Amino acid sequence: MSDQLNGPSSPREGSPERSGGLPSRGAEPAPEVLERATRRRFTAEYKARIVREAAACREPGGIGALLRREGLYTSHLSSWRKQIEQHGIDGLKARKRGPAPKANKSAREIELERKTRQLEKRLAKAEAIIEFQKKVHELLGIPLKSHELEDDD
Repeated sequence: MSDQLNGPSSPREGSPERSGGLPSRGAEPAPEVLERATRRRFTAEYKARIVREAAACREPGGIGALLRREGLYTSHLSSWRKQIEQHGIDGLKARKRGPAPKANKSAREIELERKTRQLEKRLAKAEAIIEFQKKVHELLGIPLKSHELEDDD
């Protein structure tokens, strides 16, 4: 009965009769479409030229025509102008994206940090010994002599 509903002549999804032996979901990408989009990169010279051309535009709509001709957005032009204003032409050069790398520590800094850790460990041990001595004096009922140095802390 199910053969009568579907019919023996109706091709199934992905069957060789329907697609000529190829899978129905398009295993091969279209040749016109890029597999993965890439970010456009503009050279500093190109950016400077566009900013100069935009500054030279005097008639209404000239900047818009320039941007359409070059395939750019107004945000490109405004950010390039800001970069030139803040850093000059060198501000247009490409920079690595992402957070700035952390500077490597010098040998002196590494040595000082190691010594600091050692001194902190020694201090912790000394404080533990002092606390122990206070408790022993308290248990034995021996009065502690007060030192003037402790009052300065």
